[in-house]
Amino acid sequence: MRLSSFFMPTLKESPADAQIVSHKLMLRAGMIRQTSAGIYAWLPLGWRVLQKIEQIVREEQDAAGAQEILMPTIQSADLWRESGRYDDYGKEMLRITDRHDRDMLYGPTNEEMVTDIFRGFVRSYRQLPLNLYHIQWKFRDEIRPRFGVMRGREFLMKDAYSFDIDAAGARRSYQTMFLAYLRTFARMGLKAIPMRADTGPIGGDLSHEFIILAETGESGVFCHRDWMNLDVLADAPGYGDDLQAFFDKCTGIYAATDEKHVPGESPVPEDQLVSARGIEVGHIFYFGTKYSKPMNAVVAGPDGNPVLAEMGSYGIGVSRLAGAIIEASHDDHGIIWPDSVAPFNVGLVNLKPGDSQTDTVCQDLYHKLRAAGLDVLYDDRDERPGVKFADMDLIGLPWQLVVGPRGLKNGTVELKRRATGQKEEVSEEFALTRLIGG
Repeated sequence: MRLSSFFMPTLKESPADAQIVSHKLMLRAGMIRQTSAGIYAWLPLGWRVLQKIEQIVREEQDAAGAQEILMPTIQSADLWRESGRYDDYGKEMLRITDRHDRDMLYGPTNEEMVTDIFRGFVRSYRQLPLNLYHIQWKFRDEIRPRFGVMRGREFLMKDAYSFDIDAAGARRSYQTMFLAYLRTFARMGLKAIPMRADTGPIGGDLSHEFIILAETGESGVFCHRDWMNLDVLADAPGYGDDLQAFFDKCTGIYAATDEKHVPGESPVPEDQLVSARGIEVGHIFYFGTKYSKPMNAVVAGPDGNPVLAEMGSYGIGVSRLAGAIIEASHDDHGIIWPDSVAPFNVGLVNLKPGDSQTDTVCQDLYHKLRAAGLDVLYDDRDERPGVKFADMDLIGLPWQLVVGPRGLKNGTVELKRRATGQKEEVSEEFALTRLIGG
């Protein structure tokens, strides 16, 4: 993509109403634009990040055995009355009346709708376990939306729902999602801590929040110091027989307590606790028959008798993650995207557009990098070098490849790693090999 034709309305200064780092940088980098309180339009740069995050979430859900569907944003109030939640949910629910005076709502979550789908088609225990998920926009009418996409009213969420024949199966489904969440966040370059949590309006008796560590995080947490050395992608099991042991390890030895509790109340010795700040990006629940019972979601058991499905639900804030990653990965100059979620892999900077040699080399590099499957943002604008460097640091692409007449006279280009700031003067061939090879 040529930057001269890419819609990326960057700002030099942070808007006065932006209070936290991620909100400031997302606005300055031209990722989002507020359209009303707590509601944002995602511009091309932000949309590319959102798609990268969504794809990682999707791949890990699929790997864990969940199956993707897509449910509507608008739901019937009758389903929520059937479960008993319609009047209890509160003013966060946006209630709507259609032209036929039917009560509808803009879904804040989907337990009722997915239970209705389940009871309409699943008849036997032989069809279980089953986990259905979707990635869909939600709406919760926050009384005070703030902090950009971190606490908006409209947000993109992955929500999954498991159905099992008994409590033992349901807990295994819960543990499977628990591991899938740790893998998901690790692939995004994030250190996630599972913390025992209240079930809130979702209900149930088992719940964990997933907190990613960030110096600018919204809440304080304590965790076992060994947790900081756990490499989930390398050290965690697959979905085999040792899943229970890994779950016990994570929720026992590595238990996290929030700042409302003194460290002495933790099962972890105080001298092994590390204090940090974090941001919630996911929440999982096991709630048994809370929804299947009032909605009569039953299947025939092994003996032929009807059995209520045991259920769990699992949410990840996809749009919130875009802000949370920035909170965890930035510096004074701008965003530092982890490679896996960056909107482009490489920022190619032409220091002197119009110079025949510089243009030729940039064009050659641009085509070769794209042919190798890399996403490249080519800054071909007629702007001062300082403006180009500032914009590249602001938007935080993992690599910057800088081409100018002075370097070309010496047969070199400049390769910069955004995360470390390290710069190298290298040959074109070396740069290509380094970028294409990772």
